[in-house]
Amino acid sequence: MNDAIDFIAVRDGFPMLKSTMHGKPLVYLDSAATTHKPEKVISAMSDFYRNEYATVHRAIYELSLHATERYNAVRGVVKNFINAPSENTIVFTRGTTESINLVASSFGKSFITTGDEVVISEIEHHSNIVPWQLMCEERGAVLRVIPVDDNGEIIIEEYRKMLGAKTKLVAICHVANSIGTVLHVKEMVSMAHDVGAKTLVDGAQAAPHYPIDVQDLDADFYAFSGHKVYGPTGIGILYGKKELLEALPPYHGGGDMVDIVTMAKTTYQQPPLKFEAGTPMIAEVIGLGAALEYVMDKGIETIHSYEEKLLGYALDCFDNSGIDGLKVLGPCKARRSGIVSFIVDGIHSLDIGTMLDFKGVAIRTGHHCAQPTMERFGVTSTARMSLGIYNNESDIDIFFEGLKEVVAKLR
Repeated sequence: MNDAIDFIAVRDGFPMLKSTMHGKPLVYLDSAATTHKPEKVISAMSDFYRNEYATVHRAIYELSLHATERYNAVRGVVKNFINAPSENTIVFTRGTTESINLVASSFGKSFITTGDEVVISEIEHHSNIVPWQLMCEERGAVLRVIPVDDNGEIIIEEYRKMLGAKTKLVAICHVANSIGTVLHVKEMVSMAHDVGAKTLVDGAQAAPHYPIDVQDLDADFYAFSGHKVYGPTGIGILYGKKELLEALPPYHGGGDMVDIVTMAKTTYQQPPLKFEAGTPMIAEVIGLGAALEYVMDKGIETIHSYEEKLLGYALDCFDNSGIDGLKVLGPCKARRSGIVSFIVDGIHSLDIGTMLDFKGVAIRTGHHCAQPTMERFGVTSTARMSLGIYNNESDIDIFFEGLKEVVAKLR
């Protein structure tokens, strides 16, 4: 682990960041949507395809055995990254969305009946809303929603009142993708367990920025995506407690997840293979392993400290921008991740994002797959800048210089 971030070395390690947009040097401030990939990840995947490609778990020839070894080793990398108790608690999925859908489907079939309650928050990503709506409709269960205050923070007393004998599962984000709120996850998990409920944490926005310890959090399930933690798309992780993974039925059926198949009956592999039907995302898994090794080599605590200071600088710039009608949504710095969602009175966020694009600045605009959050704050969309390991104060300065020019032209 390094004691400090060598920004120049980090930036040089991301090939895409040497590119331009509209002839301007790229200032990439959309890591909450997806992160760029370091050379380590690109090379690992390219080398696998060029020199080592074979299927896994299905053959005895040397290439296949080596591919299987590399593939299986990534579970150990993930285990270390989130401090899971066992590699067998790590399920490979296509992303956080599939991880949540897997739990909604399998947990719902096993443990949810008519009148049971599932609890989510008002600031969830659609991927942690829609699967539970579908499951509750199918099972006759009730979906309850924890409100947030005007700062975008969970009203913990309202959450406490919701919990009871009917609560079977609480599904919450670790960090809200739309406004950056960092939830009191450990406390909320403990409160859910006090009434006998299970918990799922959507860690998509937390895994790239915070040390994750699933055993300390005591989460029953924890999910995150590779592409948000400097890895490839199409690969995600579902951590689940051993006893729960053993109790849940398979999510998909097919090859690799079976033990014995007859026309009369099929038996299944033990977790995690029970949930991994079909030929897996081999290169993507290898890329994820390289990405997590990259993050661990830099030191997740070091990354967090660096990004926290950068966030403080950005928030100070917002406070002192002098832009009339500029409003930042969400909590104070102490309860916020590196996400700043904002509006400017009288100017549509799409126009802001479009004009910043011509200045080489990439931000996200829209509802951020969080329409209930937008409704809570009385807006239809926001502009959102979000930070990664490859950003620095210069990026923020260029962003604000561009924002001031854009606002002046649009008024």
